[in-house]
Amino acid sequence: MSDDLWTAATRHPFLDAVRDGTITDAAFDKWLRQDALFVADLLVFQSRLLARAPRAAQQVLVGGCAALVAELDWFEEQAVRRGIDLVAEPLPGTLAYRELLQRLDGEPYDAAVTALWVIERVYLLGWTSAAPAAAPLDEFVEHWTTADFAGYVEELGTLASPAEHQDWVDAVLQLEVAFWDMALA
Repeated sequence: MSDDLWTAATRHPFLDAVRDGTITDAAFDKWLRQDALFVADLLVFQSRLLARAPRAAQQVLVGGCAALVAELDWFEEQAVRRGIDLVAEPLPGTLAYRELLQRLDGEPYDAAVTALWVIERVYLLGWTSAAPAAAPLDEFVEHWTTADFAGYVEELGTLASPAEHQDWVDAVLQLEVAFWDMALA
């Protein structure tokens, strides 16, 4: 089941439309607003995960937290450039992700870091599938497929144990599909 979920989450019609230049501004802006909310939730989760991480994992997680703060700044810049307001009510896909992150706070560290790795890996693979994107969204694809981000995902992978936490892997992948779907609804 997981292979199909990985494919569904990383080769989604939303990403195809970004690559092909057929995504509407309304759909992309809807997704951008929701993703900004998600990144804020992810920062809270990752900060708490950092606080309970083993010493050997702290440098990777602190780097991820710093990148999320920078990501929120970048979202604000993009919103100005696109003429949109990022203030939005969270939609069901965003709320479901928020609930998952809150549930992970009560799980052992290894389960939580594995779920974090899946979140970041699916994002990297998904945006990679959208390359080369048509302008003006090529900037977004380039932003989320950098060597630095790929290196971070690889480092997270050394902390993860997906074979031991397949239920969390599948849960994240299902939510990612729903998140992409939400933008096209």
